[in-house]
Amino acid sequence: MQIHIEEDKTLAAIKAEFSTLFPQLKIEFYAKQHKAGEGTPARLQLDENLTIAQARTVHNEGDMQIHGNQKTSTLEAEFEKMYGLHVQVFRKSSGSWLQTTATDHWTLSQQNQHNQG
Repeated sequence: MQIHIEEDKTLAAIKAEFSTLFPQLKIEFYAKQHKAGEGTPARLQLDENLTIAQARTVHNEGDMQIHGNQKTSTLEAEFEKMYGLHVQVFRKSSGSWLQTTATDHWTLSQQNQHNQG
C-alpha cells in the first residue's frame, strides 16, 4: 500500500487515504515533531486544508510505503525523515480518538484491530 506525496495535495487528502487503509486509525499533522512516547498538543495541529508544500520542511515527492506490519513509531518517523511532515497516529477507542503514544511499538494492524473485538 502506498500514499503518493506531492506538493499540491492537501493534508486532508493524505488523511483520507490513510483512513481508507486503516479505518480505525487516523493521522493528524502538526507544526512540530513530538518526542517518542509523548503526545502532541492540539494547539500545534495543522489545518487539514493546507497543501503538503505549505506544511513541510523537506520537499521530496514520492510514494510513502505503508503496510500493516509496520510499527506506528516507524510510520511517524518515515513521514518526518522522508517528507518533513510531523505526524501523529490516533486510534479509535470507545468512540474517542486517542493518540497512540503508549502503543507506538504496536504495528498499524494491531492498532487498527485493537477495538474491533
